[in-house]
Amino acid sequence: MLILTRKRNDAIIIGDNIVVRVMHTSKGSVKIGIDAPDSVRIIRGELHEMTMTHEDGVADTLLLQH
Repeated sequence: MLILTRKRNDAIIIGDNIVVRVMHTSKGSVKIGIDAPDSVRIIRGELHEMTMTHEDGVADTLLLQH
């Protein structure tokens, strides 16, 4: 695991085409922005944990609407 200290507007580059940027910080929370190709699936950790796979291999995933 790589652990970094970043300030507002600082970025982390992953591979050639994913940028993670610190958008806002406040006591106890951080807002980040992720710029990635449409082909890259990005899901919040707590939603990933909620994904359940059945015996038949079909996954139920909670879908969020904007």
